[in-house]
Amino acid sequence: MNNAFPHESTDCANLPKTIALIGKYHSQEIAESLRMLARYLHERGITVLIEEETARNLVSQLDLRSWASGSFSWLGAHADMAIVLGGDGTMLNAARQLARYRVPLVGVNQGRLGFMTDISRTDMLAAMDSLLDGQFVPETRMLLEAEITRDERVVAAHLALNDVVVDKGAIGRMIEFELFVDGEFIYHLRSDGLIVATSTGSTAYALSANGPILHPQVSAIALVPLCPHSLTNRPILVGDRNEIEIRIVHGIDSRAHFDGQVTVDLKNGDCVRLRRSEYSICLLHPPGHSYFAMLRQKLHWSERPKEH
Repeated sequence: MNNAFPHESTDCANLPKTIALIGKYHSQEIAESLRMLARYLHERGITVLIEEETARNLVSQLDLRSWASGSFSWLGAHADMAIVLGGDGTMLNAARQLARYRVPLVGVNQGRLGFMTDISRTDMLAAMDSLLDGQFVPETRMLLEAEITRDERVVAAHLALNDVVVDKGAIGRMIEFELFVDGEFIYHLRSDGLIVATSTGSTAYALSANGPILHPQVSAIALVPLCPHSLTNRPILVGDRNEIEIRIVHGIDSRAHFDGQVTVDLKNGDCVRLRRSEYSICLLHPPGHSYFAMLRQKLHWSERPKEH
């Protein structure tokens, strides 16, 4: 694996001249928002690009012939910024695809408030005014990179913004694995699996498994067991410089999942090696964005009592 320590993007908040639009597929609401946004950006003198699958799936709902479209790699080579219309799942996919190109991401949520897509559809155009005036606040998020080796040969390699999950698969039997951090044996565990989460992913699957919430400024990786056979196995935080290795001892149908969107089947003896990626993602937030306010709203925390 690449041992170069990750660098932070230095041009995260530069004003864009070319913006890519990426949308959730097969959604009439997305089509209307995308058309409105494309026209608005064009009127502001911005060159607009459309991700090809977005264009292909929405072509029957709006006329996209005015805008050039292409693959994620093409967008990465040409776009200064990408606006993602959809939910956190759409954002996760875009982040993995564009990470190596260092394209900043802006999220427009088409439903409920998302953890990463923090602009509502009703506030979209007003937020774009602030964005193009340079008022958005950049925030860097780390990614994980993982290699799966079998008989000393790499059989798969993927990135993850939220988490990498090794689990028991569809059969339902617990799996056995050994956990190592920087080559040091930590434990042998029988469980439903293990979640390896970034701070971004700490509010996803790891949260439902009683993992800790990590503020995005915390440079740590959470190791959260899934239904461990021994109740003494608790979540552990390790540093973002540590390398993690999961060795499958016994798992008939075990699998590795990347952000819940990419899956790789595992076999006994396979090793899943993880570390912080050399790439990072820059999320651009609107003025007034607050991580804790987002948590209060998303997790339905009680509001601060009013003073009398």
